Amino acid sequence: MNIITTTGDLETLCHNLGNDPYITVDTEFMRERTYWAQLCLIQIAGAEHEAIVDPQAAGIDLSAFFDLMANEKIVKVFHAARQDVEIIHHLSGVIPKPLFDTQVAAMVCGFGDQIGYEPLVRRIMDAQVDKSSRFTDWSRRPLTDKQLHYALSDVTFLRGIYDKLKSQLDQSGREPWLAEEMKVLTDEETYQTDPAKAWARVKYRPRKKIQQAILMEVAAWRESQAQHRDVPRNRIIKDDAIGELAMQAPKDQNALSRLRAVPKGYANSRHGEAIVTAVKRGLNRNLDEVPDIQDRSRRLPEGTGEIAEILKLALKITAEQEGIAARIIANAADIEAIAAGSSSKVKALNGWRRDLFGDTALKLKAGKLAIGLRNGKAAIFSVAGDDGKLKAAE
Repeated sequence: MNIITTTGDLETLCHNLGNDPYITVDTEFMRERTYWAQLCLIQIAGAEHEAIVDPQAAGIDLSAFFDLMANEKIVKVFHAARQDVEIIHHLSGVIPKPLFDTQVAAMVCGFGDQIGYEPLVRRIMDAQVDKSSRFTDWSRRPLTDKQLHYALSDVTFLRGIYDKLKSQLDQSGREPWLAEEMKVLTDEETYQTDPAKAWARVKYRPRKKIQQAILMEVAAWRESQAQHRDVPRNRIIKDDAIGELAMQAPKDQNALSRLRAVPKGYANSRHGEAIVTAVKRGLNRNLDEVPDIQDRSRRLPEGTGEIAEILKLALKITAEQEGIAARIIANAADIEAIAAGSSSKVKALNGWRRDLFGDTALKLKAGKLAIGLRNGKAAIFSVAGDDGKLKAAE
């Protein structure tokens, strides 16, 4: 097994991989105790070369690896790429392009929603991955041979998986469908960590806009602190405390000290003053510029729920007929938006998704299609003529 621990060896490896049409890549990382993921291992394989790179090795410079990720002549193959790409982008500013995510490709090819790597190895490669090392602390050294073999298998099997999925996509003509999904994974905005947008991650939904304004400011302060100190968000302050702050709006540190969800002693610390300041910024915000994020179910027009249920069934029928994961065609927000009569920025009403499902959804709403049973299974039918009889949809 080739374990790379020096800059020179890494440069040689990357030079050797530089002429391959594609390479398979994976990373092992830890982020339980930090805000930013701690890169622990890089696994990489090409047609003839495969290796594990130790980014924690003393003095190693990863520039050659990042240059390889930036080489647009080589397809970079990952499984469930988002976190791997996030780490690479954070450390280097590089987003690997062109990108092929085997998890997304498997969804397009009908292997189900968000299929894991190990099930995919079983189904496509007819092989078994030894899962006993999956919960390894990859930051520890030394790693055992068993752990290293497990890590390397994440890219060696990936070569065969890529070849077979790529062949299926080419034969089905669905490669453009995958390309559309890859645009999201290669968009820098996907990996932005703007504190001003941190409120969307908070597991609390206020009822009033003034509460939402406070939540936005406190969440932004927490995100900035977590980034600066490189600690998990909840180490700064937990979501339930942010929710209580939004509801109670403490205007001074004495009021802050009376809140149950705020840790004892927090009010009189430097954080206490910063929280009160954030609350005041929220109270002073222009509420016309504060988004309304109440539960979607409260905003849906009357009768929309029943329409949405019918559209969900239609989506399931379509996905099964086409051999594609329903999730990649439309999500819950798409279904509810179509049911409510909205067409703005609904992915399911654009491009190949509209051809596959969107038009069907609109015709169901308009009463031009209906769902019934054929041979004991749900099917979509056209509504034919004035007699109201059904015929199988084209």
